[in-house]
Amino acid sequence: MVVGKRVAKETLLPSVREDDDDDVGLGQEPLGGIGSRPTSRPRKIYSRGSVDSQTVVRARGRSPSTGERAEDEEDSGGDKDEEDEEESGAFDEQHRDGVCLSTDEDYDTELELEDEKDPYDPTGQACYREACKRLGVIPVSYFLRNMHQSELSMVHHGLGPQGTMALAVPLVTNTSILKLNLRDNWMEGVGGAAVADMLKENCYITEIDLSENHLGEYGVKALASMMLENTTLVLLNLSGNCLDERAARHLAEALSRNQNLQHLDMSHNQLGEAAGETLGAALAENTGLKSFNLAWNCIRGKGATAFARGLGANIFLRAVDLSYNGLGKEGAVALGEGLKENNTLEELNISINRIPPEGAIHLAVGLKVNKTIRILKMSRNPMQSAGCFAVLKAIEANSASAMEHLDFSDISVDQDFEDLSSSIKETLPNLQVKHGGKTRPLQKPKS
Repeated sequence: MVVGKRVAKETLLPSVREDDDDDVGLGQEPLGGIGSRPTSRPRKIYSRGSVDSQTVVRARGRSPSTGERAEDEEDSGGDKDEEDEEESGAFDEQHRDGVCLSTDEDYDTELELEDEKDPYDPTGQACYREACKRLGVIPVSYFLRNMHQSELSMVHHGLGPQGTMALAVPLVTNTSILKLNLRDNWMEGVGGAAVADMLKENCYITEIDLSENHLGEYGVKALASMMLENTTLVLLNLSGNCLDERAARHLAEALSRNQNLQHLDMSHNQLGEAAGETLGAALAENTGLKSFNLAWNCIRGKGATAFARGLGANIFLRAVDLSYNGLGKEGAVALGEGLKENNTLEELNISINRIPPEGAIHLAVGLKVNKTIRILKMSRNPMQSAGCFAVLKAIEANSASAMEHLDFSDISVDQDFEDLSSSIKETLPNLQVKHGGKTRPLQKPKS
């Protein structure tokens, strides 16, 4: 029986053999048994702020399950304890002071890829290229090279509606361009709306030229909405955009409320007579415009009269261009009355407006009182020498007149006008008078 007991003892695992003679307390399992934790390696506890239990398991090549870990220890036996102690020592060195010194390549790679995927682009070039790609247009190399200039001119580049939309994307955040010229790019209403949306966000562009782009009512309506929000734009050129009476109504509402725009060009459109009435009423309420160009707009009749009255009520305008319209006699009469009240206008161009001699005489009535007009252009009107003489005589009678330049080009004058022009040089030595030449007296044919 002794021999059998000794053989059985030798066949047991070494851990069991060492602990066989130890005393076992009541209610306790024998140490070193199957499913128990080896006594040669103490259990290491990690604080919550140091290392994750899942990370520890991955580092040691163990499963987080206690049962699987016990089975591995059962198969490896006591010889595995020394290797585990070495691995544990190395692992503890890497996690000294609760900080994991080993790097996780997955986390680092993800952060670097995110930074490289969406880098900050202060130039706006990447943003512009991406917009062109989405809209299916070719990026304009000239814009990429000059988008950091304070003045950018992109005349005749053929952008079209889609190209204009792509161009507007980087301009939203551009801080370099102060003056932008986009004349003749056929952007149409869609492109004009994109530019208007851009100007609602951009607070650096102060001057923009959108002339000859076929904006129409749709584009102008968007620009009028922009004018109610933008506070930095001081110059807007809308010349040659096929604007009619409906477009004028949108702009009139914006002009009556916008007090920041100083220069507006609406020449070479088809505003018509009704637009003169609409814009005249808005002009009377506007307190920001300094120059207004309405040349070539078919403004005549009642529209011309209403606009002249609005001009008289405005006290901020410095220059007005009404050339190539149809003021006629009625418009000239209303303009003469307006010049009596207006004391800020300095330049007035009413050339080619079908003003007859009677109209010029009524206009001269206002010039007798006005003290601010410096430049008056009345060329190519059928006012004849009598009309020119009346205007010049009114200036001579006004001792406080500031007139410096009178333009009567293509209008022939007689000897009386020449004599008056010579005598007025004594009181107004800086006055320059331009006319179409002196008429020659008729000579009787020799018998």
